[in-house]
Amino acid sequence: MTEPTTGSLSVNGATLHYEVRGEGPLLLLVPGGAGGAASYDGVAEELAFEYTVASYDPRGMSRSTLDGPDTEQHVAEHADDAFRMLELLSPGEPARVFGTSSGAIAALHLLTVHPERIARLVAHEPPVVELLPDAAEHRALLARMQAAFQAQGLMPAMSVLAAGLEEGGDATAPKVELRLPPHAAARAEQTMANLPYFVRRIVPSFMSYVPDVRRLEEVSNRLVLAGGEDSRGELPRRSAAFLAESLGMELQRFPGGHTGLTTHPVEFGALLRKVLLTSA
Repeated sequence: MTEPTTGSLSVNGATLHYEVRGEGPLLLLVPGGAGGAASYDGVAEELAFEYTVASYDPRGMSRSTLDGPDTEQHVAEHADDAFRMLELLSPGEPARVFGTSSGAIAALHLLTVHPERIARLVAHEPPVVELLPDAAEHRALLARMQAAFQAQGLMPAMSVLAAGLEEGGDATAPKVELRLPPHAAARAEQTMANLPYFVRRIVPSFMSYVPDVRRLEEVSNRLVLAGGEDSRGELPRRSAAFLAESLGMELQRFPGGHTGLTTHPVEFGALLRKVLLTSA
């Protein structure tokens, strides 16, 4: 694997660590969950044959440090971080953007406030649960998760969250045993280190976020919404599918489930390349 060029970018309240590979028009990969730039290692290498592929550790995670105390994070601030990356790496030229999970939520907000900076956005399973008819149930899930974290700690809270995200999934679908690629297994320790911050600071505000559907409809020609083949019925995909239906578009199906870019990096990267080329 080719080592990326690394750098740091000072933004409001934080310093972002970022990584760049390849040449060509910019493709910015916005991480989700407790992952950072390394979560895209499996797909970035191949995409770098056609794009300048950049990713970064979100503020407060891995190598991106906060300037002040550890406080609750906000979608608008994370979207502005992505905007600053675009300004640094693709000044004056619209870029392609991919985001997954909470990173897809930040990318959706970026599209609503700076559509002129995005040629195409592929948003993979953004858990915009406030759009769903049963949003109240998911607010209760967040409350249970936070209560579990305060009373019992990280892993009980994660169990509550995971059960809520998977509730309603396709119980008849065969469960595939996942064998993570070596590079994915190697970064699991860093992901675990990020989890407390993710549960306390990211999940509550991101899963309470309400996207501007009317604004997204106005710029929908730049947007592709995606969901995993193996996550039918699960909460993040349900949210993405509901948003796609609200915007009158088809949900693009990607290999694997919510973490398909990690479990199926080759197939995932190949389809992302195809989607970006056909949607340019």
